[in-house]
Amino acid sequence: MKLFIRLAVLALFAGSTSLPAEDLRHGQPKQAQRPTALYVPDLNALVPPIASEMRELVERFKIDRESLLRVYSVPNSSLQLRRLREFYQSWQAALDAMPYAALGTEGRIDWQLMQLQLRYELGLIARTEKRHTEMASFMGFADDIAALQETRREFEHVASASAAATLGKIRQAIEDAQRKLAGEVSPPNKILAYRAASRLGDLSKTLKDWYEFYDGYDPQFSWWNREPYKKTATALDEYAKFLREKIVGAKTGEDEPIIGDPIGAEGLALDLEHEMMPYTPAELIAVAEKEFAWCEAEWKKVARDMGLGDDWQAALEKVKHDSVAPGQQPALIAGMAYEAANFIIKRDLLTIPPLAIDDWTMTMMSAERQKTNPFFLGGDRIIVSFPTDTMDQAEKLNSLRANNTHFCHATVFHELIPGHHLQGWYADRFNQHRDLYYTPFYVEGWALWWEFHLWDLGFHQTAEDRAGALFWRTHRCARIIFSLNFHLGRWTPQQCIDFLVEKVGHDRHTATGEVRRSFNGDYSPLYQVGYMMGAIQLRTLYAELVKTGKMTEKNFHDSILKGGIMPIEMVRAHVTGTALPRDYRSSWKFAGEQP
Repeated sequence: MKLFIRLAVLALFAGSTSLPAEDLRHGQPKQAQRPTALYVPDLNALVPPIASEMRELVERFKIDRESLLRVYSVPNSSLQLRRLREFYQSWQAALDAMPYAALGTEGRIDWQLMQLQLRYELGLIARTEKRHTEMASFMGFADDIAALQETRREFEHVASASAAATLGKIRQAIEDAQRKLAGEVSPPNKILAYRAASRLGDLSKTLKDWYEFYDGYDPQFSWWNREPYKKTATALDEYAKFLREKIVGAKTGEDEPIIGDPIGAEGLALDLEHEMMPYTPAELIAVAEKEFAWCEAEWKKVARDMGLGDDWQAALEKVKHDSVAPGQQPALIAGMAYEAANFIIKRDLLTIPPLAIDDWTMTMMSAERQKTNPFFLGGDRIIVSFPTDTMDQAEKLNSLRANNTHFCHATVFHELIPGHHLQGWYADRFNQHRDLYYTPFYVEGWALWWEFHLWDLGFHQTAEDRAGALFWRTHRCARIIFSLNFHLGRWTPQQCIDFLVEKVGHDRHTATGEVRRSFNGDYSPLYQVGYMMGAIQLRTLYAELVKTGKMTEKNFHDSILKGGIMPIEMVRAHVTGTALPRDYRSSWKFAGEQP
């Protein structure tokens, strides 16, 4: 039997949950031949010594909210928002009445996080109501559509003729709104039109669900409503198409214009409070600019090592031309994944359970999806971007450049181990209730911290690999700068694209994809800020605890992973065992008093 198996079995009996430090790619048997005993953890270590007294309450909150949303199912209707506000306010009162002094460290963390989450949810409701008021002229019929579905939830017999009249009224309101917008001399607001078109999709699904509940089961309903429904549904679709094509500027067969929906200074203040960021947007931009300056200095060193003087752009261009042949990318990615895991294990930097090494999978990204995600994604699986045979020649060359060997070397571990895959693996097994507090500052901050840390530990041996890592690190700085400036209303999407091309070295198509992903997708306004700021928080915490000798590196990283998903300031309280006072508010100046 191979040395690997013998060492692994010995490690298991010794109570270890890590694989021995040897080559994971070539030093172990194939997965089907491995002893399944390797996957059994140390059962004595599964129950944390200090659990949160709030865990069941947090889980109850999540389940009750899901139930409430099943009852009030029309997204962002007036009734849904009212009922959610009442729900959150009732939870606030119940939390206030709890005997806080009796809670332990972990219970206090959850109490503070629940209060923070409830304040944020109430703030989001106020934001949504304000936005509905702003686009009222686009959507005067929205409440009538919502009322049809919400009345159905009362389980009373539908008045079929009255329903048909309501459908006629809704269709007329839709047509009137479109006619009014088409006749306006000044172009309507594109952002409001984009927002309205998105909501029309939800309303169309709501109307369809309402109609199909009755159609075919109630003969009178079908007789009265079949044609009015068809005409109303068609009017909704035509109105959405009108908004997208005539006002937003989308064209059939072309990529959707990047519009986005800036949340402004007030919106950023709410989101920053939720993320426990005691800094203003201007201060966060200043931190990013300092990190940017570090990257610029390192770029010059790398360019010199590559024999290109101080020309960072020439160094970047060189690495973009280094890619594997079609069909070889999966093997390249797998090799890099095992290389990083080996690096971590040999240095005993954190605990990597054997199952976590084996249970990630790989899929290939479609050509269509690569328009918004030109680089690969990861988590429980790694989704690999690479040219497909459906792309034209220019698209293939662009995808090869974006997914070159050295860019991949810097981010495979970000997506897998010790990054998102390992992070998610632990989150599924420890303090699962804290997924309520999901934040990119923890999720992306953890993965980028490892980009910082592995750079410092010399993981990137060649100048070309360091160039690949610097591209991403520079990009993380740029994300803070362009996203905050956009949401403050200072920059347009085009200015954001130009910034990524000129200052980071993006190709035009990858810069466009990144900006589209940031503003037209489902990402929260501070998502792009979370990468760098979360990593800096962890870097500061590492300096406080590991560099001073208060904790070992392995205990530090394991404690973070086992604590669950939450803002890094609460991670700090968890790792240090700090008993937070009841009136605690975010105050950790991790980047200095005046960045």
